[in-house]
Amino acid sequence: MSNRQGTDVILIGAGIMSATLGSLLKELVPDWKITVFEKLANPGEESSNEWNNAGTGHSALCELNYTVEKQDGSIDISKAIKINEQFQVSRQFWSYFVNNNLIGNPNEFIKQLPHMSLVQGDKNVEFLKKRFQALSNNPLFQGMEFSEDPKKLAEWIPLIMEGRTSKEPIAATKIDSGTDVNFGALTRKLFDHLENKNVAINYKHQVDDIKRTSDGLWELKVRNASGDVERHTAKFVFIGGGGGSLPLLQKTGIPESKHIGGFPVSGLFLVCNNPEVVAQHHAKVYGKAAVGAPPMSVPHLDTRFIDNKKSLLFGPFAGFSPRFLKTGSNMDLISSVKPNNVITMLAAGAKNMPLTKYLIQQLMLSKEQRIEELRDFIPSAKSEDWDIVVAGQRVQVIKDTAAGKGTLQFGTEVISAEDGSIAALLGASPGASTAVSVMLEVMKKCFPQHLKAWEPKIKEMIPSYGLSLVDNPELFHKLHSSTERALSLSDHQPIQVEDRSLELVGAH
Repeated sequence: MSNRQGTDVILIGAGIMSATLGSLLKELVPDWKITVFEKLANPGEESSNEWNNAGTGHSALCELNYTVEKQDGSIDISKAIKINEQFQVSRQFWSYFVNNNLIGNPNEFIKQLPHMSLVQGDKNVEFLKKRFQALSNNPLFQGMEFSEDPKKLAEWIPLIMEGRTSKEPIAATKIDSGTDVNFGALTRKLFDHLENKNVAINYKHQVDDIKRTSDGLWELKVRNASGDVERHTAKFVFIGGGGGSLPLLQKTGIPESKHIGGFPVSGLFLVCNNPEVVAQHHAKVYGKAAVGAPPMSVPHLDTRFIDNKKSLLFGPFAGFSPRFLKTGSNMDLISSVKPNNVITMLAAGAKNMPLTKYLIQQLMLSKEQRIEELRDFIPSAKSEDWDIVVAGQRVQVIKDTAAGKGTLQFGTEVISAEDGSIAALLGASPGASTAVSVMLEVMKKCFPQHLKAWEPKIKEMIPSYGLSLVDNPELFHKLHSSTERALSLSDHQPIQVEDRSLELVGAH
């Protein structure tokens, strides 16, 4: 067993969250010593991996669950504005890294791609029209178009409209400034950058335990690739291990870790293996979630760019596995139940019977039944053109809130100790897209004493820091244009990609 090794900051998990926090801190305090522990052999292999998430630059341009219809019939767009602003912050941060040659080739991780919402039926068409009216007057959503004309829709989404015989009303919105983001590629780029900045990145290192020492530091018990145990201490620890964060947070014993549970949901996607079909679609098209389905199960047909190949994915189909990570253990869920959260977990089970029923139904689906659901989007879909890919595990947070015990949360949550010495990130969507805003929140909670000194540098990286873009439309347009240039989005030519796509296959 080796002696204790000390460092300033320990990041657990080599995903997009740790990559972002590490990169922020290295710009703000270059002399701080940062150490990373990742149980897998490479960065971005779990939730951040490009095959394990939707790759949507979540900016509420197409996700209907971020705009709720209120009882009076009006549309609440506050959540959509918040998520869009958070994505703009991410764009500014990535642009700073590209402009300063800290990472290269942005087209390897971000591409411009239309974002669309698609609905069927009178009631849904009416909702989409109201949503369009509420959003299109807002500077963040300028350029959004609405149509219920089948001819116009056939121009936008030929694959979806071809062979459609239903007489049911259909409508869509489209905004061309949406993006497809390969978070796996971005994570790998940021970790390459951190390695160049002398951050100690330890792959195949599993964190088994975390406890407070008498001198106020955090001590980690880490098992390396050879199975030897190492002890590492730090003044600050960030637990960014995706679904694996909850068990580690529980081991800290901090009061904030009590009365919190996790509910794992796995996902499956259908991936098109026919290049001719892939070439006919160029957008991310989001529909409406089925009744009883969790918001993360909103069906969508997505053009994706993975390994510079154009792919087409449909899903997600929800599944259930007791694991908290794809590479986790079947005991994860059971062992996360503790005396302090058992009532919270039981209350969640009782409250979420429709969700449980939905997950069981999803699990029972055959491939042909999944293809039937795909045919709502692509009437002419053929079963042999599509393969099933298992996506990442998501662990939804369960906690006691004003709404009652055992409330299932669908967002991302930062849990931190009162003294700011340790923080964990729990939850799922919109996750990666809002990583920069979420990590700024971690810094606000955990390093309040440094924020004033850090502010000028933060503003250099994120010019809109501390400002509302929706209240400063001129600043928004200026920054949107500059990030578009930095990330090579304005020069992106879909036609070129379409030409290449005929020789490319979407499944790996």
